[in-house]
Amino acid sequence: MTASLSPTAPLSPTARSTIRRGARRARTDRAELYAVLDAGLICHLGVVLGDAPVVLPTAYGRIDDTLYLHGSTGAGTLRAAATGAPVCVTVTHVDGVVYARSVFHFSMNYRSAVVHGRARIVDDADERLAGLRAVTQHVAPGSWDHARLPNRKELAATAVLALDLDEASVKVRTGPPVDDDEDVAAGGRWAGVVPTRTVFDVPQPCPLLPPDTPAPPHVAAR
Repeated sequence: MTASLSPTAPLSPTARSTIRRGARRARTDRAELYAVLDAGLICHLGVVLGDAPVVLPTAYGRIDDTLYLHGSTGAGTLRAAATGAPVCVTVTHVDGVVYARSVFHFSMNYRSAVVHGRARIVDDADERLAGLRAVTQHVAPGSWDHARLPNRKELAATAVLALDLDEASVKVRTGPPVDDDEDVAAGGRWAGVVPTRTVFDVPQPCPLLPPDTPAPPHVAAR
């Protein structure tokens, strides 16, 4: 695992991670990168597989400045990433649909993070467990100490990748539409934002559970 940087340390842009379109929406604090990653559930892993790019959704977890991904050892995308091929990981939150007076100015309010780098396969047994715990706790907090831990066969079938957060960018849009002055002056058309949010609903128990088995606190609290 890489050494932890201060959350107030600025992101160091590279040619790949420098935001050019809508540069005013770029965020430079590492804490803002952490916030976008920590608020997400799914990332998209992009890698070139053969002669074509492939982008797949996957769960992830973070420990300090390292992002952990996991999947089947038979997955082509993970095998390609494990060879040291360049990868790109993105996380996006849609916070609202922006309705403008002109179709040209319709937009979305969002928070997004893009991480570039070369992932490494995690071979160290302790770090593998730490990475798997990070992924589990990120998606389902409290579950690592509640569920059965992976056995030797399951660990052998699971690949764990680590990606340093050295090269990353964050972009955020907030606020109302940005319409042309003449469209605002013309009136007659509604403009504004329809907010969106992610919520957790009432837990649905597995039908194989004994009747009236209550959800444990870490599930009921979601």
